Amino acid sequence: MQTIGWEDFTKVELRVGRIVDARVFAEARKPAYVLQVDFGPEIGVKKSSAQITALYTPEELVGKLVVGVVNFPPKQIGPVRSECLVTGFHDANGDVALCVPERPVPIGAKLA
Repeated sequence: MQTIGWEDFTKVELRVGRIVDARVFAEARKPAYVLQVDFGPEIGVKKSSAQITALYTPEELVGKLVVGVVNFPPKQIGPVRSECLVTGFHDANGDVALCVPERPVPIGAKLA
């Protein structure tokens, strides 16, 4: 495992956001959703493509708190311009389970 310095870690903006919209990304090569995630007034709503279809439906995603990286440059994924990275972990089957706060926290809060 490669180590990084504390200054490297502090450059990554990991923030809490609330999913306000989720739809099937029909044009994606691998099953995915297009998410609209509200990171609060400082950052606003950002779009993300997420391959989380095995464990979540669009309906259950709306309203869910997630942890996202908000300072990566936008990435073009087919017709979608992904503006943030919603984080998660692969389970034993290789499906992605979202990284979520254990308790309610303010939208836009930075990982401490």
